[in-house]
This record gives sequence, C-alpha cells and structure tokens, in this order.
Amino acid sequence: MKKITPYIIATLCFLQFSCKDDFLITTDATRISTDLFYANQSQFEQALNGVYGQLQNITNTAYIGQEFMSDNTTLDFNPLDRGGAAGWEAFEFSTVNPGNGEIAALWNNHYATMYNINYALEKLAPSTIDAATKSAIEGQLKFIRAYHYFNLVRYFGDVVLVTKTLSNPNEAFDLVKSPEADVYKQIEADLKEAVNLLPATYPAVGRGRATKGAALSLLGKVYLTLKRYPEAVTTLKQVLPLGYSLYANYKDNFDPARKNGSESVFEVQYQGGNDLGEQSNFVYVFAPRLSQGAVTGFANTTPSGRNIPTNDMIAAYETGDLRKDISLQPGYTLNGTFVAIPFINKYRYTHTITGRSDNNWPILRYSDVLLMLAEAINEATGPDAEAVGYLNQVRKRAGLADLSGLSKDTFRTAVLKERRVELAFENHRWFDLQRTNTPAQLATFMNAYAVKEKATPTVPRGGIAFNALDYVYEDFEYILPIPAPQILINSKLTQNKGYQ
Repeated sequence: MKKITPYIIATLCFLQFSCKDDFLITTDATRISTDLFYANQSQFEQALNGVYGQLQNITNTAYIGQEFMSDNTTLDFNPLDRGGAAGWEAFEFSTVNPGNGEIAALWNNHYATMYNINYALEKLAPSTIDAATKSAIEGQLKFIRAYHYFNLVRYFGDVVLVTKTLSNPNEAFDLVKSPEADVYKQIEADLKEAVNLLPATYPAVGRGRATKGAALSLLGKVYLTLKRYPEAVTTLKQVLPLGYSLYANYKDNFDPARKNGSESVFEVQYQGGNDLGEQSNFVYVFAPRLSQGAVTGFANTTPSGRNIPTNDMIAAYETGDLRKDISLQPGYTLNGTFVAIPFINKYRYTHTITGRSDNNWPILRYSDVLLMLAEAINEATGPDAEAVGYLNQVRKRAGLADLSGLSKDTFRTAVLKERRVELAFENHRWFDLQRTNTPAQLATFMNAYAVKEKATPTVPRGGIAFNALDYVYEDFEYILPIPAPQILINSKLTQNKGYQ
C-alpha cells in the first residue's frame, strides 16, 4: 500500500538584498495543494490510502503498551546496553513517566492520523464523487478514527477530542481534555455510522479495507469495555452471518500467503519482498537479541530481543494446545547449541529480503468475535449453551476438550484465559486486563505477577539486580501519563493523577 498524504504548500520568499516586490513566487511542482488535491475519486482514495498507511506507524510499536506492559511478554535483557531503560523498557518494569519518548510518539502518531482523517472528511462532505464510493470512504475514515480514539481513551483516559480541523494554530492552545464518556460517545457514533456506510465485502482489489463486519466487531468490543453487555451481544451477533469462519489450522491466520482470509475481520496491511517501504519487521524486533539468523533466517542480523514470552505466558497453555508451538518457541539453536530464551513464533515466515518481511498484523479476528460474544452473553445472562458453544468452537480448533458445567464466575475465568492464549502476542492482553479489573485490582494482579518474574526471570540478567522501582505497580498506572511535551505546549492540559 503506497502512503500518499496531502501537503499544504508554503510559498517561500528568500530574503536577499535583491528581493523586490515583484520577486517571482513559485511552488513545488511535485506537490499538490490541499485546495486542489481533493478533486476526484482517485485523489480521495489516495488520501484514504495514506490514512491506512499511517496505521503501520502505530502498529509497529503497539506491542509496547499492549503486550509488553502486561504479563505476556518481557525483554531479552542486555546488561551491556541500558540505553532503553528510560524508554521502551520502562513499560516492562512499570517505570513510565511523562517524559518517556515512547509515550510522546504514541500520542503524536495517533493525532497525526486524526488530522488527516478529519481533513479528508471535511473535503469529502461537499464532493460530488460517486455516491457508493463516497459512502465507503466516509465509513472507512470514521472506522479508523474510532479505532484511534478507542486506543487513546484506553491508554490515557480523558483525551483531547477533535473531530474537525482547526482554522488557525492558536486554536490548538485552547484544547482541553474531554471526559472519557464524551470520547466513547464519539467512538460509538463513528462506528454506528461506519456500520451503515460500509459494505460487507469488497472486490479482490479492495481486500483488507475496513468492512461492516469490522465496524460491528469493534463496536461490540467498545460495548464490552463499557460493560454494556446486552448491546455487545446484539452487535456481535450481527457479525455471525457475514461470512467469517475459523481457519481449520490456527497457523493460517499469520501466514503471509493467506492474508485477509476467512478469519480476518481487520488487519493492518504490510508488503515485504521489495523496496517500497511497506514491509513489516516483527520477527526482527521480537527475536532474541543474540540469535543472529537462527530466528530471522538471515545471518549476521541483530534482533532487538523485545516482546519475549514470559514464563507465566508459557505456563498458561494447557497440555496439548496446538496453538502453543505456533505462537512461541522455547528457544533457538545457534551453531549447534540450544539457547533457552523463548521467542514469539507467530510472525516467523520465510521472506526474501533482510528486514523486509511480509506479515500483516491482525487487529480483529473471528475467534476474537466468538470469545467476546461468549463473554458478553455470560455477563448478561450467564453461561448458557450458546455462550459455551462459542467458547468451545475456539477450543476445538486448538485441539482442546470442550468445557461444560461452568458457573458464571468460572466461565468468566475460562473465557479470559482462552483470550490470553488464542490472541497471544496480538496486542489484546493489557486492554483485557484493564477492562476486567478496577485500578486497584489490576495493580494487585500485576504485583503478584512481578513477584514471580523477579524470583525467576524469564531471561538471565547478566548479574544485574532489579532496581527497587522495577515491577512496582500502583493504582494510577491503570492509564498512562499525558506526554510532558504536550503539557509544555498547552498549559490547559492537565496531567493524569499520580504522575509528576
């Protein structure tokens, strides 16, 4: 997917001694002013492609705040290089502060995309392009905007809510945070409109774009998060007749040769094997740092060693679970020696160019829908045969026995455990923990995990002891701090409670 974003052209007059009033003012002929760009269907589709392309920037590091911050993954600790300790490592050890650069990037990447979405929607409204195409573009833009705000409100709580572009830069200094409830109202409104505007399917050339099923699934997840269980059930049931199905083989969900298949509801698109800049590189980021080519397939590479499956995660799989070996491996063999540092195996596929793998990233899968539906039914009315059936569909594919005879509480535990292993390393764990626990409960849960990880670290630490502040979770860490640069820029923004 080629990323094409509109540009606002600034006309520059270089101040020279010879500059006069009649100085020739020119613009860059290779760029088109936004006033001229949105002139036809092709240009709107190019702008939409740009918005989709920006999803890659967000997805490339989403594991930091959604897996890494949870009990699912840790890091391949490097005692000789502590440069990441104040940045990405802080998410693992619960030492994040407002000055963290990853926090600033997270905020900026989401809002940069939001600007392009809002601008495109404003240009789309008065346009006279084909009506069906116009509806589909509007639906996709609103789906992606809702997805961004759903991420932001779960990360930060109250956030700045902007659904239109600003007429001048000074307006930005008057922006304040909107209450979570207002943000969720906007998310719900956008997704309901997307449901009505989006088609159920696209021709082959449009595969991978947001569909009605994607909007319904995300709306169902929003309702589940808000504990509006009857609405979650009603919404998620509308996904069932839309043609999705579980792959017979769990592994097919991650195979680049089977992108956007029957189980895929929405995934971020990547393209490897070329120099277009649209590749993914998850296998390089997640592989143990000294594994060289044992995991990536290319010798002399230097993997990052991030997002290493924890001992706790590995132990979560039941005996005989077919997903375990597909999702992770207990170690790698290098020069004939086995090294017992586990790694994520889901995104490990043969590719032709170093650093340019071809894996898409799953955002919503049909198994996720089935498990959300099972959970919502249980919370609304108890674990009836329908709820148990949805849960067991997922378990059967994994080679596990059906569950039965569960109470409401034991079913809740079972479905959340099933979500953990079914959706492992797909960026669901932290938000699942967050929405099913109060801040105090989540702190207690994570501190209990910390005791185990500190006692028996998943990865050797080279003799370096844990810092006294490592793995100490407090209630306020239920959400992240507002980035310090944003508060410096706009003094009307307030910091989240507990952060200095």
